[in-house]
Amino acid sequence: MALITGPEIIDMIIMTIAAGYIFMDFFQRPTSDDPVEAFKQSSDKMQRFWYSCALVAPPIILHELGHKFVAMSMGYTATFQAAYIFLIIGVVIKLLRIPFIVIVPAYVSITGVGLTHIQHATIAFSGPAVNGMLWIASLLVLKTQKLDTNWLTFWKYSLYINGLLFVFNMLPIPGFDGWKVYAGLYNYFF
Repeated sequence: MALITGPEIIDMIIMTIAAGYIFMDFFQRPTSDDPVEAFKQSSDKMQRFWYSCALVAPPIILHELGHKFVAMSMGYTATFQAAYIFLIIGVVIKLLRIPFIVIVPAYVSITGVGLTHIQHATIAFSGPAVNGMLWIASLLVLKTQKLDTNWLTFWKYSLYINGLLFVFNMLPIPGFDGWKVYAGLYNYFF
């Protein structure tokens, strides 16, 4: 059995393109240390699009792969899937220029029998845990490396995105990973 299938790769590509487009106006990539020149160069839409893809896709994909691989390690079948309805909604919101966007760009479907409360909590926590590790890695890069303006900005965005994904996903709201973690732990211990 392949760790990642062809259809999953296609979903990752589609999710990357859609999420990159949806969030491309949220990030400004400095291309020069001169602020005036950096602003002129940042107006290139394709450049902003690819920069956005590079920033948002890895935290989302790795988050979902965290769920997938932990579930697989427990003997379950797990499949990465782009959340097409939410991606379409996100694209429409972007086209309408609504400034606030909250979407679920992807998810992992898990099949199998006998998922215990602690397994459910562990699988749910694995995605945010990946973002927590990426947050720590970004922090370490920022603290230990001398970076030019471009890389400094990239790693600051990475720190922000992964911190936001960790905190947001751990909120105890039904449907979120945090709800599944807390519910699984509660049901396990009580």
